[in-house]
Amino acid sequence: MAKNKNNQQNMTIYDYEDKYVRRQNSRGARLLLFVAAGLVGVFLAWCLLSITLQIWGINEYAGYAAAGVAVLLFIFIYIVPVVKIYKTDYFVTNVGARHAGSAKRHNRRVRRSIAEKIIDFNAGVDGAGWYDDKLVGDMEVALKSHDDGALKLALSALYKGKIKRTAKDIIFKSSLKSAAYSALSQNSRMDAALVVVVNMQLIKDIVFLYGFRPSDAKLVKIFASVMRNALIAYGLGSVKIGNGIVRTMGDAARGIPILGTAIAAIVDSSIQGLTNGTMTAVIGFQTIKYLNREYNLQNILDGIEIAETEEELKETCEELEEELRKSPKARQGAAG
Repeated sequence: MAKNKNNQQNMTIYDYEDKYVRRQNSRGARLLLFVAAGLVGVFLAWCLLSITLQIWGINEYAGYAAAGVAVLLFIFIYIVPVVKIYKTDYFVTNVGARHAGSAKRHNRRVRRSIAEKIIDFNAGVDGAGWYDDKLVGDMEVALKSHDDGALKLALSALYKGKIKRTAKDIIFKSSLKSAAYSALSQNSRMDAALVVVVNMQLIKDIVFLYGFRPSDAKLVKIFASVMRNALIAYGLGSVKIGNGIVRTMGDAARGIPILGTAIAAIVDSSIQGLTNGTMTAVIGFQTIKYLNREYNLQNILDGIEIAETEEELKETCEELEEELRKSPKARQGAAG
């Protein structure tokens, strides 16, 4: 542990750039984020529209009511979570020497903003139990005294301890919810819509818990996973996997039609529920992985002394200027 800490202290911004920075078009990542979120939204809207049309076919007035409910649901269960996720701050870590100073200042503001939100939530919500009271108190003291070092220590301890356990609890509850809904539903479009809703709510809750969101590039991957989960849920509901499994159970099941039908329904719902619940858990842990990685990277970046590098560059330029003044012939040769 001490060895890793010493390595971070000895790391220069150029070492950080070589090891952690990847070439990335920030505007392109933002555009892809909108595209990914849009695709998920379009798929969810199609599922809601299909369900509405089914109801419309049964009763016209019920169809009108279902259409109004579908619009409201789309706004509150999809648009609102996406906007909340997108508007949450994130750490800037994919930076080189040129922008490292501004990234560090931005990250410092984000850390303070996270601490303020956690303190306000812990004080305003009784019995939530999301955070460690002692560490939250330490953060409050660090904020008031403008002690960034103490703030980082308390926040890091919180992420490794209580927040990590709370996040796992949120993931388990969301996965169980996704599995239960899928087991109860017998409609492929309903299954897919429920998966999208539960997955997006899970991402929003984890982002709220941590106080920051993954970067645009990472959010693209998360939203792509949500789309994948929804398509898998739709496929499971359409293919009727359970019926195929029942056909492999042998003559005993086939010889008892009522038993065979019952087993088919149970297997259908249990496999679909287990699959959707598992895929929801994958989304949750994927989100946590990206958040932890970017928090650790900003910690490493914050520990690098950018000013020393700038001073070294200044000294090199001064030495070069002095050398060229001493040797006019060398300057003429360089110009030639």
